[in-house]
Amino acid sequence: FPFVIFSYDIVVYFPVYKTYQLRMSCRDEATESDHHHHHGHGHGDGHDHDHDHDDPERGMEQSLFEYIDKTKVFAYNEAVTESCKDVFKPYSEKDNREKFVKSDADEQLIIHIPFTGNVKLKSICVMGEGGECHPSHMKAFINRDDVDFDNVEDMEPVQEWDMVEDLQGEMEYETRITKFQGVYNLTLFFSDNFGGDTTKIFYIGLKGECKAVARRIYITLAEQAARPEDHQQKIKDMTKNTMRNIQ
Repeated sequence: FPFVIFSYDIVVYFPVYKTYQLRMSCRDEATESDHHHHHGHGHGDGHDHDHDHDDPERGMEQSLFEYIDKTKVFAYNEAVTESCKDVFKPYSEKDNREKFVKSDADEQLIIHIPFTGNVKLKSICVMGEGGECHPSHMKAFINRDDVDFDNVEDMEPVQEWDMVEDLQGEMEYETRITKFQGVYNLTLFFSDNFGGDTTKIFYIGLKGECKAVARRIYITLAEQAARPEDHQQKIKDMTKNTMRNIQ
């Protein structure tokens, strides 16, 4: 409760606040036990298998959908060109299975995701096709524009996860937040699935924080060549007691 100290007619008010640890569940209706189950295990940079759910860095999370620059999203080995853009949609539309991305020559997919601001990425959700066509392993790279099939297998990911089948978009794969700050683009490499010839994904959801990039417009003011009439001074001709203009 708040308490008050009286001293020399000065009243000092000290409010007492309770601190609450806020954690967002994978979805609003998820139970506590479901929430514990729905976080994938991350690998790379120490191969962590446990998640610190009380990490104060995690804080509040929000959907990053509106900060994805969908016009610049692209993929390698997608069966239909630009279909990868369709898997980035509001959470409320994730169950729409008419739009999806499917791999072409084999089960592997690379998806490049630019952002319109400075992102702190906290979790990734991937909803795939049930059975063999669901991705089973995911690697993440940040702030790189050169990831493709010529080099992806030789590159060290920032983090990677073993995945489980998620047909409802309930699973969240938590990131190591300290490794995913200042992110302006994200590349996801789905290196394997559960045995199918192709991989099929309906929805990818990203959560975290985004700091909008201030757009600065520089205006150059150019002064036109000075005109004599703009700089004329009127002085009094003392000899003729008249006014005349001089330059």
